[in-house]
Amino acid sequence: MGTNDYRRVSRPAREQSTQHIVSGSPPPRPAKPDEVFSGHLNGLFPPLKFPLELAARVLTHASHPAAYHGHNAQFSFIGRRVLESYLLLLLASSPHLKPSHDLQEIVSRVLNTYFLGEHIGSKWGLGRVMRWTPTIAASMLKDETRDKTKLLKDVGLYKVQGDAVTAVMGGIFQQFGGSVAHRIFHTRLLPRLLAPHGGLPACFHSDALQACQRLGGTRGGSALDHAESQEQKLEALPSPTSNRQTLRH
Repeated sequence: MGTNDYRRVSRPAREQSTQHIVSGSPPPRPAKPDEVFSGHLNGLFPPLKFPLELAARVLTHASHPAAYHGHNAQFSFIGRRVLESYLLLLLASSPHLKPSHDLQEIVSRVLNTYFLGEHIGSKWGLGRVMRWTPTIAASMLKDETRDKTKLLKDVGLYKVQGDAVTAVMGGIFQQFGGSVAHRIFHTRLLPRLLAPHGGLPACFHSDALQACQRLGGTRGGSALDHAESQEQKLEALPSPTSNRQTLRH
């Protein structure tokens, strides 16, 4: 799919996010179609400016009626491959990598869709704006006696948020390029996946934090000029050949 293909299949959206059903409050009416989606992503990743159609598509799940005009499944597929590539590069270049480490198991655990949805999707506030349809009866959503944390899991929020996280990364990669996606992975995503249970193994935490600092830290901007991008990308990802001796044993 080309960079601008999404423009042919997406339409200005007028439907509201069904996430407001959980809280019981009516959704706000956006100033104009899709502005709420691009506005949210622009606020998360300044100074990037997301096209209206792209923002609406990456934040529309296949379960929502608006998915008829385009949803985020393809961007989610691209984004997951992007995340896997960046994580594998970090692991392969780490001096802490041992032959006993199972790279695929680590990648599967760190980039688990539910884990991404809970720790990244919630932090990014995607549940407030994304369009999706909960797989649960409306009466259960209105039951105030139910535990809210369990309810969010029951309705599939973390799964849908996880898909949205990978879709956002896929959209960033396609719209703004690999250097920008690489920086966001190391500064806005991986540092929040250092949890003791389910996250990146502790022996690789220092590698992740060093890469984050080299690329501007968690408060740095999302865009890089070309020269800075090339220099910092090389610093953040040392050559795997430096660890070749470790891998041979």
